[in-house]
Amino acid sequence: MHQHIRPIPLFLSLLLFSGVVLFFPYSLFRSGSQVRSIIWETPRVFEWRPCAWWQENDGSLEALPEKNSGYIRVDCYGGLNQMRRDLCDGIGIARLLNATMVLPKFHVAAYWNESSDFGDIFDIDYFIERTKGFVRVIKELPDELKSKEPFKVDCSKRKGQFDYVEVVLPSLLKHQYISFAPAMSQRRDRYPLHAKAALCQGCYNALRLTKTLETKARELLDAIPKPFLSLHLRFEPDMVVFSRCTYPSLSPSSLKAIRIARNSDSVISNKKPLTGTAALQWRSRGKCPLTPQETAFILQSLGIPSNTFIYLAAGDELMEIEGFTSIYKNVYTKSSLLSHVDFDSMHGNTKAALDYYVSINSDAYVATYFGNMDKIVGAMRAAKGLYKTLLLNRRAFANYSSKGLDGEDLARDLWDVHREDFVTGRGSAVPDCFCESRM
Repeated sequence: MHQHIRPIPLFLSLLLFSGVVLFFPYSLFRSGSQVRSIIWETPRVFEWRPCAWWQENDGSLEALPEKNSGYIRVDCYGGLNQMRRDLCDGIGIARLLNATMVLPKFHVAAYWNESSDFGDIFDIDYFIERTKGFVRVIKELPDELKSKEPFKVDCSKRKGQFDYVEVVLPSLLKHQYISFAPAMSQRRDRYPLHAKAALCQGCYNALRLTKTLETKARELLDAIPKPFLSLHLRFEPDMVVFSRCTYPSLSPSSLKAIRIARNSDSVISNKKPLTGTAALQWRSRGKCPLTPQETAFILQSLGIPSNTFIYLAAGDELMEIEGFTSIYKNVYTKSSLLSHVDFDSMHGNTKAALDYYVSINSDAYVATYFGNMDKIVGAMRAAKGLYKTLLLNRRAFANYSSKGLDGEDLARDLWDVHREDFVTGRGSAVPDCFCESRM
């Protein structure tokens, strides 16, 4: 093991056999007077797998035209997984418009403590090689365009759904070199198959971490006791503020952190907490992040043993974690496994890249929030044939709790809901690139 990774204390190796119960058939978990098998032992009916029409690329897709319409740079903002989402959309858009892609621009985001560009995270040569035949990607512009800044096309202010061919192609043909940030309201239903295939190939088969970062991620993966569950837990101050939900029972330090986040960031300062009926309706729709204590209760209701080895894929400012670690004690994080020198030198995107790598290679993955990372990790795990993936159902937890259910009654109903989600593979992949197949 490399010196930058803290070795696991020897005594923990004696506990390895107890963690194996998480993944062996017929594991049982006792809650009160009831005994339920672990959620992973529920027989699956459907699984999402990469659709054959793009994965096999058998020549039925329309070939790249010899002449392009111009050059496109995709501008990506936010955290790593948001930027990756925008990049995936941009690849499909470039093929849709018959444009050649310049390497994407990952914009510095002070909010995310970030300064990493595309090449600091992903292997550029691998990306170019793996997208051949789907979309053209170049490292440098032709000489006649090198000195030019791209014409910026603003897609963010478009109202409703719009078509890139109608809205963006004219600017591309006129200026020959444009940049844009993909909008969420695009008419992807109009994409021809070759554009969808470019998006799928670029997103799921062409993005590999740099060798340096992948080596570090593999060291981290090797340092975690096996088998283990990767848990993406979202309960940071900014997350709570953005959700507009209130949690009166939080500790004074957490409430203070939430106040600071609300007052210090202009992006979320206008997200005032909801009150009264509006707050109840919002929570009943599953819009409120689960607290660590609520997460622990749901995992227990699903039969996940308290001695399970868990890697916590989470931000540095996670609140109320004691509510989770008081129940699940074998919890590992980047900061607990990496040396302080190593950890402190990393930016937000490189830390997120480690979480991503560990999560797509973990024995099981559970997400408390269906965000960009969860969608990508779920899809990548489906592509690798890893079925133990589950999104915790915030709506069910809120609605059952509001009816006064607690203890064993609440646990039993949560088990039933999550069993249905697991059987159907809810949220384990995205329908643009994956197709349902029977197990």
